[in-house]
Amino acid sequence: MSHSIAIIGASGYTGAELIRLLATHPAFEIAALAANSKAGQPLAAVFPHLRHLDLPDLVTWEEIDFDGIDLCFCALPHKTSQEVISKLPRTVKIVDLSADFRLRDPVAYEAWYGNPHAAPEMQDEAVYGLTEFYRDRIRAARLVAGTGCNAATGQYILRPLIAGGLIDLDEIILDLQCGVSGAGRSLKENLLHAELSEGTNAYAVGGTHRHLGEFDQEFSALAGRPVQIQFTPHLGPFNRGILATAYVQGEAKAIHAALAETYAAEPFVQVLPMGETPSTHHVRGSNFCHLGVVADRRAGRAIVVAALDNLTKGSSGQALQNANLMLGLDETAGLMLAPCFP
Repeated sequence: MSHSIAIIGASGYTGAELIRLLATHPAFEIAALAANSKAGQPLAAVFPHLRHLDLPDLVTWEEIDFDGIDLCFCALPHKTSQEVISKLPRTVKIVDLSADFRLRDPVAYEAWYGNPHAAPEMQDEAVYGLTEFYRDRIRAARLVAGTGCNAATGQYILRPLIAGGLIDLDEIILDLQCGVSGAGRSLKENLLHAELSEGTNAYAVGGTHRHLGEFDQEFSALAGRPVQIQFTPHLGPFNRGILATAYVQGEAKAIHAALAETYAAEPFVQVLPMGETPSTHHVRGSNFCHLGVVADRRAGRAIVVAALDNLTKGSSGQALQNANLMLGLDETAGLMLAPCFP
C-alpha cells in the first residue's frame, strides 16, 4: 500500500534531506512539496542534486490539496510552524520538525522561544519524537514533535544513565560540536565561509541554548526532580554531524553496560566496545547514532561520546522513523542507508 506524503518547508536543508530519504522509500509517494518563498519553481532549481527525481513543482502550502494526503512533514521555522499546523485538516497526520511542539508547557515555550504559543490547544496531543523512548505513543499519535538535533544527541547518552540512577545528577557536563547545517539555510554573516572555516567557536554559552528546555523537561521527568545540566555547544567548520561529549560521575563499566542493554535491540543506536569512541565520519548521511564510553583517569568518573548526523538521525531521519510508526510500517523502512565515507 502506498501512502501520499506532503512536505511543507521543502526548500530548507531538512526538507531536502526528507526528499532524499523518501525517494527510495518502498511505501511513500511524495504528492506535494511546499516552499512559499520558492513557489512556482521546480525542485531542481532549488536543489540540483535532486534533479534526477520525478517530483511535483514547489507550491505554497495553501495550494496543497490535502484530500488523499496521509501524512505531512512540516519543516518550517519555529513560530511559523505552529501557525501553519493549526490550520491543517484533522484527517492528516503530522510530523513537525520545528521546535513548536517539543515543550509540553506553553509557558516554558514562551520563555525559551520568546513568543506566546499560537496553538496551545494542540500541545496536549503532541508526542515528543525521540523514537526509541516514545515509540508506543508515537504509533498512536496524530502530531509528533521532532526533537532538537542537539537534544537528541545528549539524550541518547544521558537518558539511560539518569533512569538507572548511575550518575550524579548535579554533576553532568555536556560539550557538543555541531556542523553548520544545524543553523539552517538562511543567509547569516557568521556562517559565511570566510567567517567559519579554519576555526570553531562556542555559542549560547552559560545556559541560553534553546535545546536546554528539552533537556530540563525530559531529564527532570525521568529523575522525578529538577535536573539542570551544564551544556556548551560549538559551531564546527564542517557541513553536517554532531559530536557530543558528556562528563559524568559514575562507574564507566556500569555506564557502558546500561547503554549496551538499553540499545541492544535498537536498529539505529549502536554502542561501541568499551574504550572506543565514535566519529561523525562513521555516521554521515545515515540514521545511525554511535555511542562510546571511556573510563576517566580518576576513579568513579566516565566520559561518554555520541556521534550522529544532525540532518538525518537528528532531524529528517528521525522524522521518517516516526512517520513509519504512525502509518503502521516497518520502523526502518527507507532508513537503512549505509553512512557515506569518507
